[in-house]
Amino acid sequence: MSRPEPDTATALIATDRTPLLPAIAEDIPPPSSIANGHGHLRKVADKFPITVWLIATIEFCERFAYFGVLGPMQNYIQNPRDDPMRPGGIGLGQAHATFVNQSFMIWCFLTPVVGAVVAEQYLGRVKTILYSAAIYGGGLAILVLSSLPAVQDTVITLPGLLLSLFLIGVGTGGIKANVSPLLAEQYTSPGQGIRLLKSGEKVVIDRDLTVQRMFATYFLFINAGCLAALASVEIEQSYGFSAAFAIPMTVFIIGFIAFVTSKDRYTSSAPDGSIIPNVLRALWITIKQKGDLNYARPALVPPESPYQEHPWTNAFIDDLQTALSASKVFLLYPFYWAAFSQLLTNFISQAATMQTHGIPNDILPYTNPITTLFLLPLLDRLILPTVRNLGYPVHHFPRITAGFMVCALAMLYAAFVQRTIYVSPPCYDHPRSSTCMHGQVPNDVSVLLQVPAYILVASSECLASVAGLEYAYANAPKSMRSLTMALYLSTVSVGTFLAMAVLPLTVDPMITWMYIVLAMAVFGAGAALWSVPVQRKEAS
Repeated sequence: MSRPEPDTATALIATDRTPLLPAIAEDIPPPSSIANGHGHLRKVADKFPITVWLIATIEFCERFAYFGVLGPMQNYIQNPRDDPMRPGGIGLGQAHATFVNQSFMIWCFLTPVVGAVVAEQYLGRVKTILYSAAIYGGGLAILVLSSLPAVQDTVITLPGLLLSLFLIGVGTGGIKANVSPLLAEQYTSPGQGIRLLKSGEKVVIDRDLTVQRMFATYFLFINAGCLAALASVEIEQSYGFSAAFAIPMTVFIIGFIAFVTSKDRYTSSAPDGSIIPNVLRALWITIKQKGDLNYARPALVPPESPYQEHPWTNAFIDDLQTALSASKVFLLYPFYWAAFSQLLTNFISQAATMQTHGIPNDILPYTNPITTLFLLPLLDRLILPTVRNLGYPVHHFPRITAGFMVCALAMLYAAFVQRTIYVSPPCYDHPRSSTCMHGQVPNDVSVLLQVPAYILVASSECLASVAGLEYAYANAPKSMRSLTMALYLSTVSVGTFLAMAVLPLTVDPMITWMYIVLAMAVFGAGAALWSVPVQRKEAS
């Protein structure tokens, strides 16, 4: 039942209003036994429109390009061209390579906020993705050209690298802020309809389950793109970095062409003005009033305020309160992403100090998408439905918490691996040091010891990352969905920035402590998750 519009100042600042996205109690019965006018019919996900598969395929190409570039990047920046053991390019060392890579990740996940504004204010989602992809492609082309052997060791190489990463980050922001909301917009059915299956069983088509499966499928395609990008690592080993970077550029161009040719098929809301300027004005009023957002409501804005004649309504403030309440959870995600960012930086550097048995030291990160491709369908199709049918709704928060804890375990395991390296010959706690066998011999530890760390990180991602995307979509008011999604994505950049705080520990023999610190941080964030006061719309 809708709540009447309040007409007094007291009513305006009431905090017990019905949320625009109605909360679902955490003690509801399982979906198979919900009596909602359909008896006790089983709830199932609906079929996806073809545009969902198109968007997922295009995102596959974009992720192939992103990870096809990022995979070889640590070696390209860290190692010199004449490194006797590992492929190299610029030769800046581990700390500088990690700094550049993490700065790039920060940039890639800050730009979605700008991408959301451009889409909502000016271009709409489809055109924003289109133009962002063109910028992205330009960055890839510059990267390929600046890494050609003919220009190596010239003044062009490093500036070309930095310019290319800047442009790729701009393109990534415009794409990432809008692809997920565009995907969700493709499913226009109101849900909760009865359908007769071929088996004769009557089932309820459930919108929440459909959206959950759409995001799981989307995430599956993302990881398939990550996995396919391992071709870049193999090519880096045999043919050099320019060839390795040319492969993701080619795949990205294919995805770009596919998007251009299908751009008229997508369901997408027209740009109706970005809410961000009004959000900033309302938040400024809130800050001046000691943090009470209700003072930004039209009836309570002081007459002397420059925003007394503002373009928003009580409904806008209601939506903003809901979005900010939901976004409190995102304050804990940076600790998770700080640990996760080690996957493509220090994990690769760690592998370079181990016996790799002839395989590239930067190929093991692709254990992550392999695990995800196996585990995500298992969770979506078997484990979670089984748990639901046993009477235990699997909400967002338990999955997020479990993901954080598994990630903490992965960091502790990485610390164990690092400790094992430090107690092994020939160089012990200074592996590949120039003072030990001229840095040409790794310590006597197999790189396969790293594999469980990648599996644990992938398992955490299937829980925390997928549930975070679902949570951002489910708890965001429709008018602020792109903003909420951009805020969620920006936690990756904040987390990567936090990871820079442990850069002083990325020198031997301190690296073990770096992993321990990250494990403690993400464990603490997971433990604190349930103390966050939010209004939750949970999906079973």
